[in-house]
Amino acid sequence: MARRARPSPTSPHDFRTGWRANEDRPLSRISVSRRGLLAGAAVGGGLLVAWMLLPRTYDSPLAPLQGEQAFNAWLKIGRDGVVTVAVPQLEMGQGVTTLLPQVVAMELGADWRQIAVELTPASGAYANFPLAARWAPLRGVAFPQLADEPDDYFLKRWAETERFNATAEGTSLAAFEMPCRLAGASARAMLAMAAADRWGISWEECEAELGFIVHGEKRLSFAELAEEAASFSPPDPPPLRSQPPAERAPVGRDAEEAEVPFPRLDMPSKVDGSLLFAGDVRLPGMVYAAIRHGPADHAELSSFEREAAVGRQGLVGIVEGKRWLAAVATNWWAAERALDAMEPRFSVENVVSSGRIDEALDHGVRRGEPQRIAERGEGDDLMVKPDLALRYDVMPAAHGTIETASATARLTNGRLELWLASQAPERARAAAAKALGLSLGDVVLYPMSAGGSFDRRLEHDHVIEVALIAREIGRPVQLVWSRWQEQLMLRPRPPVAAVLSARLAPGGSINTFRARLAMPSSALEFGRRLFDNQTTWAAIDAVEDEPDAMATEGLMPAYGIPNVAIDHVPVSIALPTGRLRGNAHGYTCFFVESFIDEVAQRHQQEPLSFRIAMLGDDLRLAQCLQHAARLGEWGGGAAGSSQGLACHRMGDAQTGGRIALVATAVAGEGGVRVEKLSAAVDIGRVVNRDIALQQIEGGLLYGVGLALGSGVEYDGGLPLQGRLAALDLPTLADSPEIRIELIDSDAEPFDPGELPVAVVAPAIANALFSATGLRLRRLPLLSGGL
Repeated sequence: MARRARPSPTSPHDFRTGWRANEDRPLSRISVSRRGLLAGAAVGGGLLVAWMLLPRTYDSPLAPLQGEQAFNAWLKIGRDGVVTVAVPQLEMGQGVTTLLPQVVAMELGADWRQIAVELTPASGAYANFPLAARWAPLRGVAFPQLADEPDDYFLKRWAETERFNATAEGTSLAAFEMPCRLAGASARAMLAMAAADRWGISWEECEAELGFIVHGEKRLSFAELAEEAASFSPPDPPPLRSQPPAERAPVGRDAEEAEVPFPRLDMPSKVDGSLLFAGDVRLPGMVYAAIRHGPADHAELSSFEREAAVGRQGLVGIVEGKRWLAAVATNWWAAERALDAMEPRFSVENVVSSGRIDEALDHGVRRGEPQRIAERGEGDDLMVKPDLALRYDVMPAAHGTIETASATARLTNGRLELWLASQAPERARAAAAKALGLSLGDVVLYPMSAGGSFDRRLEHDHVIEVALIAREIGRPVQLVWSRWQEQLMLRPRPPVAAVLSARLAPGGSINTFRARLAMPSSALEFGRRLFDNQTTWAAIDAVEDEPDAMATEGLMPAYGIPNVAIDHVPVSIALPTGRLRGNAHGYTCFFVESFIDEVAQRHQQEPLSFRIAMLGDDLRLAQCLQHAARLGEWGGGAAGSSQGLACHRMGDAQTGGRIALVATAVAGEGGVRVEKLSAAVDIGRVVNRDIALQQIEGGLLYGVGLALGSGVEYDGGLPLQGRLAALDLPTLADSPEIRIELIDSDAEPFDPGELPVAVVAPAIANALFSATGLRLRRLPLLSGGL
């Protein structure tokens, strides 16, 4: 079947799609002022907006095309009135290519129909300070207290110098809302100055709405003013609107004019198929690569039948790596069949198996040396012997992305160009440069959207591979992993064995709580790969005995338990692990909320009132519980009700997000069916209600997948679940009725993408207990049978 032609990756898309593709162009240099807000003249007479402490220079991330004027690092305006907004974060379905442009548009006073988007390369102007602070321990910072706050001087310098703009942990708004507001306010002031200059009035008297500068009956469009306005210098600081962006109609429009005031900019191109993903790139003379990797261990390529592939139609070449073999052909299927014919074989040492993983975790949780991560009050000093101790287990979990690892590379005259979707583009770029012995300046990365990620695209093995293949073949190459290779090479969410213990007061209230987790130091291992560019096995060896605080996030209860102790037992399992949506909260909430339910049940306490009684210090979470109970028609969770309850707080006590969930689940001959999920969510100020609801709904469904499936077993170093169908992910027919209530809040915005994932598994487990009387303490819940 002939493939439908797609737009060239170097051609701008139609404005109606809301997108602009990146141009292959030289980068200009821009000088940045010490104040860290407004900087010297940029291309087109605009000013660069960035957060700096000292004078710096950066490559211009948003150079204007013909007929455009760049006002700052975040926006440019064309003579046709189109406002193009930079988005430095990876769009992987979460809606960031709508959210950040919305903030700019509202502050600028633009008509939403005028907004276009340009995915921008990494730059110091787009440093993600909150995420850099969160991940300071992963960078091996000797004194984290010196570099773990977003406003820390040294952290800012590091994040800017390293162009750290990774997309992870829902930090996009926290990192970029204020820079986007300042950019919009600066451009609005400059446009007002240009209009005021024509009218002979003070620019402060002008208003901006729907793409016009207005004064009384006089009005001039952004298109008419753009070229002139770019020559003005904005006030320092620029005048922000009185209220921060929140879900409301665009400036100058009534809410009744549109059911969704800010429809997603990426939807039209996703619906008509014109949006380019990494696998859609087409370059002149491009060839296609397929690849084979060895089992999950220190596998090395030992032999293959080269002669079996010689003479095959379409075959261009064969490239050997230390741990992989690639075939390159004029089409991907020909390359894949060539690999089948060559039958690559790998030498291994001690191959990974689920049995060995379970043994290592069991030994760790029973006899391992615990290391204290955190404590409250007296810790576990008062717990001579616990009144209750329960064991919970978690299998490795797969990401289940629709798009497998895909990347395109072109190496010409010592310059490497890469097209790929990456959550950490600068780290991927640095890894490719090191692999080829190039300077970082000789590597250009064109950011693409991802067909799902769930933190999978924080890894960049395929980037190194495609760069090496392009060097050997001497032509542009697109590498696409098969689904089997994706499953084989993914770094799953780590397996865990946990024991939760409690000393109880009369009536069942908890006086002392201890959680002990046996698991690999997964976050530290990931940090060595990401920041130090260490190989998989070097990273595992380097952190083998180190305690990992991020592995236990979410274990410190929001409940008012006076004494708490959190311990980690580092365990080596010889399986590379990594990050997955929800991360540690995806299993720690399961542990805590299942345990709380068991305590309540053993003391004949109603689960809702039992929780609320312990939440005197977190009224926002208590409110979520009350709203969820009303929304889900909570009946008390009695035997036979098929209802279960769970709640969770993510982030700090002041600004974190909260969620409570009532699940209705039944078990029968066809297995478990989740019938209804009712969630009350407090994520602070809601910037885009539609996107927030999409993220919460998606997170709940993803949580169902993790609760009932997504588990990966290993035998002989190979995953037994090699296809998406084997992961038992929920289908459309399996999707429950979902009810969501967003609670009004004046708190700072909190990303809703990860939060819902955490509460689903414990809510379903508690619902199944009320339905069947059987308590399930292992994820996935059906892994041990029902």
